[in-house]
Amino acid sequence: MILVTHALVGAAVGSKIENPLIIIPVVLAIHYFLDGFRHGEYVDDRKDSVKNTWWKIALDLFLGLSIIFSFLYFRNIDQKIILNTLIGAFFSMFPDLLTLIYWKFKNNYILGKIKAFHSVAHRYTRFPKYSPERQWTLRNAANDILISLLAIIILFI
Repeated sequence: MILVTHALVGAAVGSKIENPLIIIPVVLAIHYFLDGFRHGEYVDDRKDSVKNTWWKIALDLFLGLSIIFSFLYFRNIDQKIILNTLIGAFFSMFPDLLTLIYWKFKNNYILGKIKAFHSVAHRYTRFPKYSPERQWTLRNAANDILISLLAIIILFI
C-alpha cells in the first residue's frame, strides 16, 4: 500500500480509539494486513535506490497528511482525538519508514529483521520483480483507492 492509504487508515483507527497504547499495535497489525493486498509500488527496484522516487514519496505523504489535517481543521474535535488521530497516522506508516531507513543503512541487523518480516507481509513480492502484479497500474491501485475512500468516510462520520 502507498503512504496515503496507511496514513488514512491509521488516522481513522486513531480517531475512534481512546487509548493511544492500544492504537499503536492495532495500526501496526493493520499495516501488515493491508500490505498483503495486491498493490503496486512506486519505488523502482531496478534503480536500487529511493533517490529517484523521493518526489513520489513526498507527494504521497503530502496528500495523506493534507486530508488528515483537513479533517482535523474542519471538525471541532477534542485535543485527545487530534493526538490519537496523529498517533494512528504516524504509526501506520512507521514500518515503511523503517524500510526506508534500512535501505539507507543496510548493515543494521535489527532493521534487517524488520524488513524481512515486512517483505513476508507483501505476499505479491513473491512474484518476479517486473511482473504485472507488482507494477503501478489502476488494477493494482484499486485496493489503495477503495481502502482510502473507506478510511475517509470513517474519519468524517
